[in-house]
Amino acid sequence: MNIQLNKVVPAPLEEVEFSQNSIWNSTFMLEKGEKVLLNATSGKGKTTFAFLLAGLRKDYSGEITFDGQNSKNFSLEEWAIMRAQKLSFVFQDLQLFGELTVAENLQLKNQLTSTFTEEEIKAMVNQLGIGDKWQSTSNTLSMGQQQRVAIIRALCQPFDWLIMDEPFSHLDENNILLAKELIEQVVAKQNAGLVMTALGKSEVFKFTKELFL
Repeated sequence: MNIQLNKVVPAPLEEVEFSQNSIWNSTFMLEKGEKVLLNATSGKGKTTFAFLLAGLRKDYSGEITFDGQNSKNFSLEEWAIMRAQKLSFVFQDLQLFGELTVAENLQLKNQLTSTFTEEEIKAMVNQLGIGDKWQSTSNTLSMGQQQRVAIIRALCQPFDWLIMDEPFSHLDENNILLAKELIEQVVAKQNAGLVMTALGKSEVFKFTKELFL
């Protein structure tokens, strides 16, 4: 699935003067299979970008299309299917259910599509070094541990695109490497693309394209 933005300007940024290489108020295509770095300083709309692609915000001018279909015309049911089968997200605020355990947060997502077995999910949890937190409630975890849970949860579904908003901001170098390896494994298996927002340059992945806000 290809994603195109045509002259999109979020309402909160209407008065902002964009640089010539900004994605806002321009036209560009995200082609399936690409690894895209979205480079921006704070306040330029990284989280807004993720929310627009998820259909969680509609306060913008211009057009966002998925394989040529205007997302503003999607019904609630069509958006639900899109988020369950085509688009997966790691939001900056993580959106975990704090009073549910790590196991429950992951299984709740996985049950929608039965993408992995419980053993496979446990293997991912162990791979990211939080196997001992399987029965811990999410609100008792550190921010770095919560980020790792959110990353695994995003992988527990089919997707054409994985959209990650500053997914490693609370991880040290070793845990970033572990998360990167897991993400690359699942993305490659699904023949999917990814978009990662960052505060400046990043060499976490071998990005095929760098865009700016």
